[in-house]
Amino acid sequence: MTVTSELNDGGPGRPGAGGTGPEKLLAPVLSAFWDDPRSWTLDTYRRHGGYEGLRKALAMTPDDLIAYVKDSGLRGRGGAGFPTGMKWQFIPQGDGKPHYLVVNADESEPGTCKDIPLLFANPHSLIEGMIIACYAIRSQHAFIYLRGEVVPVLRRLHEAVREAYEAGYLGEDVLGSGLKLDITVHAGAGAYICGEETALLDSLEGRRGQPRLRPPFPAVEGLYACPTVVNNVESIASVPAILAKGKDWFKSMGTEKSPGFTLYSLSGHVASPGQFEAPLGITLRQLLDMSGGMRPGHRLKFWTPGGSSTPMFTDEHLDVPLDYEGVGAAGSMLGTKALQCFDETTCVVRAVTRWTEFYAHESCGKCTPCREGTYWLVQLLRDIEAGKGVMSDLDKLNDIADNINGKSFCALGDGAASPIFSSLKYFRAEYEQHITGKGCPFDPAKSTLWADTEVTA
Repeated sequence: MTVTSELNDGGPGRPGAGGTGPEKLLAPVLSAFWDDPRSWTLDTYRRHGGYEGLRKALAMTPDDLIAYVKDSGLRGRGGAGFPTGMKWQFIPQGDGKPHYLVVNADESEPGTCKDIPLLFANPHSLIEGMIIACYAIRSQHAFIYLRGEVVPVLRRLHEAVREAYEAGYLGEDVLGSGLKLDITVHAGAGAYICGEETALLDSLEGRRGQPRLRPPFPAVEGLYACPTVVNNVESIASVPAILAKGKDWFKSMGTEKSPGFTLYSLSGHVASPGQFEAPLGITLRQLLDMSGGMRPGHRLKFWTPGGSSTPMFTDEHLDVPLDYEGVGAAGSMLGTKALQCFDETTCVVRAVTRWTEFYAHESCGKCTPCREGTYWLVQLLRDIEAGKGVMSDLDKLNDIADNINGKSFCALGDGAASPIFSSLKYFRAEYEQHITGKGCPFDPAKSTLWADTEVTA
């Protein structure tokens, strides 16, 4: 499979700005001017072609616009990869009810760090995309549900929305088109479960964030029991470029079933962590080549393709195409494209224990499999890590994870089970070492995951 890109004009000093190395595979679109001194301002955004896509969208009918985005092949960048245009198409028309667009900016998946940097550096790409989406689904009010801890991003979003109102992109008559649109920025209270779209809607309505029973789906009864589209930040922010440059341009990148560009978040034991915007279908090996590889003197042990809730991979999967089909065929999920890389100093049991502690803490408690299952997974993992486990605990871990996976109210339970299954698949021997050796075989002085352990000579 080849990965192609027509976009290598990132400017002087940016990856993709000429040369013949692997960085030619990068596709700076959303991140094209993140390094400008005031990249977040309306003036900078318009200087780089901002709001041109909106003008083209307003010249189309809403139905034609939905069809255009659908034909582009844009898939949701929040994890599931559902076609964006198809999600817009589900909104019933002529029902006499208000329609709403809600942007999910409650980024809290361990290892995921793409939407917050995007909003911090280029908030107007989201606002323009929201205006286009609202025109398509006939909405007059949109909401951005932002993770409340990121106060600097909250301030920039408020300022970007103010600039958009002042410039006539929001308000009573958007660019003289007759479209009336208001955007509300809402800061959440820091619950991982509110990243689940129906829990987000409950939280936005002022209730405790817990997943809703479906059906009815948000497209029929979402926010305030009205038809609602819930999209990820990157999904909506990608729309203006598709309108401005064309759907064929977008489909020229990536793969046949996963077209376009996306943000990959590279973190962990790598020489140069950061955001890499590239066409879908690039491999971790290519991204590591661009970022200087693993930290000097170390090798890759395991990694996640889409955050901690996706089954882990090993160094055997370096050449798996990072698109929805390629990662799925290899036994994991592309998810949020959060590539966490761990080297040989990392204890797998300890890493999985920390992830599972997170999911147990963030479980909303609504359903029994997740509420009880994550608790008992933590107890077993802590015993194994401390050298108090027995061999039968490994089968018990697998059994509890199986009772959570696919049987919980929402995908949080599935996410908690994923690292259990995959770590037992690839590193069962390491679990057994903890049991037979009565403790962790890793030297605390060398393992980067022993930060809370006092090391004595």
